Amino acid sequence: MPAITTLRSTIVAALADNTKYSVFAYPPATPIANSIILTPADPYIVPTNNDRTSVAPMAMFRLQIVVPLLDNEGNLAGMEADIVRVFQLLDASSIVFNVGSVSAPSVLSIASGDLLVCDLAISTLTEWS
Repeated sequence: MPAITTLRSTIVAALADNTKYSVFAYPPATPIANSIILTPADPYIVPTNNDRTSVAPMAMFRLQIVVPLLDNEGNLAGMEADIVRVFQLLDASSIVFNVGSVSAPSVLSIASGDLLVCDLAISTLTEWS
């Protein structure tokens, strides 16, 4: 398995909190409420040219935090609790991350109903192997 595929699995394992949400290592066919979805960012892989002997890849991801759209106060509080938990788990992880900002919440309308979502950008160095 490529190192980047293994990295996705490792990130998902680091973010696991079965009491709060489900975590996906790929975009599911249908997003579900109370989940964290790890998706490739754009750009996805950026070579870092720190020296002439190696060109390590920087893997860039987007964590999509998804909660049900019930009411403004309840959903925003639930989303904020999930954001705080994700930051705690990223901090506790053995992976060294660059963590970006969290986007403003927006509504995602799908066939099964409306969801409230926001994105958190993360990146980390990995390997080509």
